[in-house]
Amino acid sequence: MAVVDNEKPHAVFIPFPAQSHMKGLMKLAKLLHHRGFFITFVNTEFNQNRFIKTTGPDSLSALPDFQFKTIPDGLPPSDPDATQDVALLCGSIRRNFLTMFRNLLKELSDRSANSENPPVTCIVGDGVMPFTITAAQELGIPVAAFWTFPACGYMGFYQYRALLDKGYTPLTDARQQTNEYLETEIDWIPGMKNIRLKDLPTFFRTTDALNDDIFNLAMESAHKALEASACAIQTFDALESDVLDALSSMFSRVYTIGPLQLLLNNVKDEEKDELDSLGYSLWKEELGCLQWLDSKEPERPNSLQIHPDGSSCEHKIWASSALNTSSIHVKLLVGDKSGPED
Repeated sequence: MAVVDNEKPHAVFIPFPAQSHMKGLMKLAKLLHHRGFFITFVNTEFNQNRFIKTTGPDSLSALPDFQFKTIPDGLPPSDPDATQDVALLCGSIRRNFLTMFRNLLKELSDRSANSENPPVTCIVGDGVMPFTITAAQELGIPVAAFWTFPACGYMGFYQYRALLDKGYTPLTDARQQTNEYLETEIDWIPGMKNIRLKDLPTFFRTTDALNDDIFNLAMESAHKALEASACAIQTFDALESDVLDALSSMFSRVYTIGPLQLLLNNVKDEEKDELDSLGYSLWKEELGCLQWLDSKEPERPNSLQIHPDGSSCEHKIWASSALNTSSIHVKLLVGDKSGPED
């Protein structure tokens, strides 16, 4: 058994179980590990199995003092290669994850007593995982709510309760999705001027707010975050200064820590190679297409084009052919097993 330094600070990270959230928290976890933290990174059992299938079992032990733990997601079995239903995940997070996370923290405490890991000194919970704050409060552990999207996204979530109280949601019927209703101006949001309903995160566009788990998790998370020891946002001051000024009056501590990839790029080469040995993709990388693109004549324009909904994919393929360019066109099928969910 490896010797564990019990004096090391020990941070427990738990992302929302989706690729982009895992990626954001993994980058921050790597940076703290680089600064001397012992890291416990918590996945759902479902995503951990996908992670192992993609990167191999050895990837879980690529870094010393960086361990992975799992909790159940509380959902029925599903296709191991497919994206899980987000609404079902949000419902399970609201109803089941607190108990499972408590059990994991107890396990880590028991392991600490046996010198298998240092005592947990802080929790870094995804902003949309509010149970992490409840668990931290019960144990007296500092907790940071980390938002993987910009400050304006958080501020939009924070308005959901006001939208509900003022009658802007739930929508009366689906027609309000396409008529002029979403052009309605919202004039009370601190640090955000000239905002319309359609500019806010879209989860409020429900006709059943009471039973919509995605909407309710977003609303609950935004307000529970105010109880965290600190709020960390993947943004930077010059980009969102007005919103950040407004948030500074709501939180005791607000940290802007983006872009995380640029911070990782500043790590020394030999240390960065070690950090890069730990991946965070739920999908197997297909390197052949990029090798093909690299093999093309450098004097010809080359490009990689992403089509989120696929609607313009065929049109742009014909355009690339007419312009004599080498292009790879990627069509993302949202919620489908053949593409990312984000």
